[in-house]
Amino acid sequence: MTRADHVSGTDRVAEVASAFEDVDLVVNVQGDEPLIDPGAIDAAILPLLEEPAIPMGTLKKKIEDPRETADPNVVKVVLDFDGNALYFSRAPIPWVRDRQGPVHAQHMKHLGLYAFRRAALLDFPTLPLGDLERIEQLEQLRWMENGYKIRVAETQHDSVSVDVPEDVARVERLLSKSRSA
Repeated sequence: MTRADHVSGTDRVAEVASAFEDVDLVVNVQGDEPLIDPGAIDAAILPLLEEPAIPMGTLKKKIEDPRETADPNVVKVVLDFDGNALYFSRAPIPWVRDRQGPVHAQHMKHLGLYAFRRAALLDFPTLPLGDLERIEQLEQLRWMENGYKIRVAETQHDSVSVDVPEDVARVERLLSKSRSA
């Protein structure tokens, strides 16, 4: 087990990774993503294998259900031209100001899976918490506030997050369906 004083799951994963010196890549599938597809894990790792300078990666998926755009339990992400995260938020980003105009946004949800280079992961517990992480309560913002790039790969594999008690029943129903299929 890990220490009880960790601020985030990433701090906990960093503690475990510190014991494995011969490992270069570490994958963290967050506990609130029990149905993550193995293909999604591959998608998060691939950019790090292709580009050794990338310190970490994660996933995005197109939001299909418009209700998810406004749901604060669904984290949204916007990217730069290189596929790196510009920001993660519980709010609908990007905000479409002129709803009558020609610009339409495809909102992207963030899936709770990370691939790290071990060296970058070990830096995480030493990084100061910033205001954005405190406000949004999203630990990946600590990386960004401290100058790290997060590569965001797209996946077609959606996941069901467990954020509120009602989500547990939803996941149980899906697991029951898959066992009977």
